[in-house]
Amino acid sequence: MSAGERADNSVIRIVIAEDQALVRRGATILLSMEPDMEVVGQARNGVEAVELAQLLLPDVVLMDLHMPLKGGVAATREITKAHPRTQILVLTTLDDDETVFEAVRAGAQAYLLKDASEEELLETIRALRRGESRLTPQIARKVMDQFRCLAVAHSDSEGTVSTGPVNSAPAPAGNPVAEPLSEKEGKLLELIAEGMTNRQIAATLSLAEGTVKNYISRIMEKLHANTRTELAMMSRRQPRSE
Repeated sequence: MSAGERADNSVIRIVIAEDQALVRRGATILLSMEPDMEVVGQARNGVEAVELAQLLLPDVVLMDLHMPLKGGVAATREITKAHPRTQILVLTTLDDDETVFEAVRAGAQAYLLKDASEEELLETIRALRRGESRLTPQIARKVMDQFRCLAVAHSDSEGTVSTGPVNSAPAPAGNPVAEPLSEKEGKLLELIAEGMTNRQIAATLSLAEGTVKNYISRIMEKLHANTRTELAMMSRRQPRSE
């Protein structure tokens, strides 16, 4: 059986990348107690994280950002590029704006601070398996604030005044032009940026979860986003279709 293959597909295979041995071992003990989770590797730095991701093809990597030899952002970028099915869950003490946005741009699907509860960590890992992204409320607010600021700055640079809710964001120069979002797609994008799960979005908009997933896929296609969290980082305002 090759790495990544397993008899029980319900088990979430996890690599922990953390330079502090006590934190690394504590997380390993916690996750190993869960019947649907298995810690398959531990990395002490970003270089080992990339190597273990290549060797073991885990479902999820718990990624600290401040590590020796190679930082967590660089390791996240390499892993997500080479192994897009591996989900990155950033678990760190760092919550400054620049670090948050760098991690999201690198491809992280979830961002938790180390003061998160055990239940929050476990639920976030399971949410990643379901194809969801998760941001702690304070991180989600940072993303949303930046999202709005970038949209206003873009509008000002074009000599226009920003009015109404932000419903999308520009890709850098050279990227394909994004398609306009419908009113419902724009609202759904705002809820994603606020950190809502698919279930919460479904309840808010009175939609089935499957419908929400379809909407998200369509929005990602329209805005040329590679990950769900990347949607909240985009800054170009797109006109909504009539």
